[in-house]
Amino acid sequence: QVQLVESGGGLVQPGGSLRLSCAASGNIFSFNAMGWYRQAPGKQRELVATISGVRAPTYADSVKGRFTISRDNAKNTMYLQMNSLKPEDTAVYYCQAKRLGVDYWGQGTQVTVSS
Repeated sequence: QVQLVESGGGLVQPGGSLRLSCAASGNIFSFNAMGWYRQAPGKQRELVATISGVRAPTYADSVKGRFTISRDNAKNTMYLQMNSLKPEDTAVYYCQAKRLGVDYWGQGTQVTVSS
Protein backbone atom coordinates (compact mmCIF):
# COMPACT_ATOMS: atom_id res chain seq x y z
CA GLN A 1 0.00 0.00 0.00
CA VAL A 2 1.46 3.32 -1.10
CA GLN A 3 1.06 6.25 1.25
CA LEU A 4 2.01 9.84 0.50
CA VAL A 5 1.93 12.40 3.29
CA GLU A 6 2.34 16.10 2.59
CA SER A 7 3.45 18.71 5.10
CA GLY A 8 4.77 22.26 5.19
CA GLY A 9 1.74 24.25 4.13
CA GLY A 10 0.53 27.32 5.93
CA LEU A 11 -0.15 31.04 5.76
CA VAL A 12 2.52 33.27 4.23
CA GLN A 13 2.65 36.86 3.08
CA PRO A 14 3.10 37.73 -0.60
CA GLY A 15 6.76 37.49 -1.53
CA GLY A 16 7.41 34.89 1.14
CA SER A 17 8.59 31.30 0.89
CA LEU A 18 7.43 27.86 1.93
CA ARG A 19 8.83 24.38 1.46
CA LEU A 20 6.41 21.51 1.04
CA SER A 21 7.42 17.93 1.76
CA CYS A 22 5.93 14.67 0.56
CA ALA A 23 6.99 11.62 2.53
CA ALA A 24 6.42 8.34 0.70
CA SER A 25 6.07 4.88 2.15
CA GLY A 26 8.58 2.59 0.55
CA ASN A 27 11.37 3.34 -1.87
CA ILE A 28 10.65 6.26 -4.19
CA PHE A 29 12.88 4.62 -6.77
CA SER A 30 9.88 2.43 -7.45
CA PHE A 31 7.90 5.40 -8.77
CA ASN A 32 8.16 6.19 -12.47
CA ALA A 33 7.51 9.84 -11.74
CA MET A 34 6.35 12.12 -8.97
CA GLY A 35 4.76 15.53 -9.00
CA TRP A 36 2.97 18.34 -7.24
CA TYR A 37 -0.51 19.48 -8.18
CA ARG A 38 -2.69 22.20 -6.73
CA GLN A 39 -6.36 23.03 -6.62
CA ALA A 40 -7.73 26.46 -5.83
CA PRO A 41 -11.35 26.95 -4.74
CA GLY A 42 -13.70 26.67 -7.70
CA LYS A 43 -10.92 25.59 -10.06
CA GLN A 44 -9.70 22.33 -11.50
CA ARG A 45 -6.64 20.60 -10.14
CA GLU A 46 -3.57 21.69 -12.09
CA LEU A 47 -0.06 20.36 -12.50
CA VAL A 48 2.62 22.43 -10.77
CA ALA A 49 5.82 20.43 -11.26
CA THR A 50 7.06 16.93 -12.00
CA ILE A 51 10.27 15.03 -11.36
CA SER A 52 11.51 11.66 -12.56
CA GLY A 53 14.73 9.76 -12.67
CA VAL A 54 15.24 10.10 -16.41
CA ARG A 55 14.03 13.56 -17.39
CA ALA A 56 14.67 17.08 -16.24
CA PRO A 57 12.02 18.51 -13.90
CA THR A 58 9.10 20.28 -15.53
CA TYR A 59 7.13 23.25 -14.28
CA ALA A 60 3.91 25.04 -15.03
CA ASP A 61 4.57 28.40 -16.70
CA SER A 62 2.98 30.18 -13.76
CA VAL A 63 5.63 28.92 -11.32
CA LYS A 64 8.78 28.77 -13.46
CA GLY A 65 11.66 30.59 -11.84
CA ARG A 66 9.90 30.66 -8.46
CA PHE A 67 9.32 27.00 -7.53
CA THR A 68 11.83 24.17 -7.41
CA ILE A 69 10.97 20.48 -7.20
CA SER A 70 13.47 18.03 -5.78
CA ARG A 71 13.68 14.73 -4.01
CA ASP A 72 15.87 13.02 -1.45
CA ASN A 73 15.98 9.35 -2.30
CA ALA A 74 17.62 8.43 1.01
CA LYS A 75 14.67 9.95 2.88
CA ASN A 76 12.00 8.81 0.39
CA THR A 77 10.82 12.39 0.32
CA MET A 78 9.96 14.87 -2.42
CA TYR A 79 10.02 18.62 -1.90
CA LEU A 80 8.60 21.76 -3.45
CA GLN A 81 10.49 24.93 -2.60
CA MET A 82 8.20 27.87 -3.27
CA ASN A 83 9.67 31.38 -3.38
CA SER A 84 8.22 34.77 -4.27
CA LEU A 85 4.77 33.50 -3.46
CA LYS A 86 1.76 35.31 -4.87
CA PRO A 87 -1.88 35.38 -3.74
CA GLU A 88 -2.76 33.36 -6.84
CA ASP A 89 -0.61 30.51 -5.52
CA THR A 90 -3.22 29.96 -2.81
CA ALA A 91 -4.51 26.39 -3.12
CA VAL A 92 -4.44 22.93 -1.66
CA TYR A 93 -1.23 21.29 -2.84
CA TYR A 94 -1.20 17.56 -3.53
CA CYS A 95 1.66 15.14 -3.89
CA GLN A 96 1.29 12.57 -6.68
CA ALA A 97 3.29 9.50 -7.63
CA LYS A 98 2.92 7.07 -10.49
CA ARG A 99 3.95 3.44 -10.47
CA LEU A 100 3.12 0.84 -13.13
CA GLY A 101 0.42 3.07 -14.55
CA VAL A 102 -1.31 3.70 -11.22
CA ASP A 103 -1.54 7.17 -9.69
CA TYR A 104 -1.26 7.66 -5.94
CA TRP A 105 -2.21 10.85 -4.12
CA GLY A 106 -1.59 12.44 -0.77
CA GLN A 107 -4.27 14.11 1.30
CA GLY A 108 -3.17 17.64 0.42
CA THR A 109 -1.76 20.58 2.35
CA GLN A 110 -3.22 24.09 2.33
CA VAL A 111 -1.09 27.00 1.18
CA THR A 112 -2.54 30.47 1.70
CA VAL A 113 -0.73 33.57 0.45
CA SER A 114 -2.24 36.69 1.95
CA SER A 115 -1.27 39.88 3.70
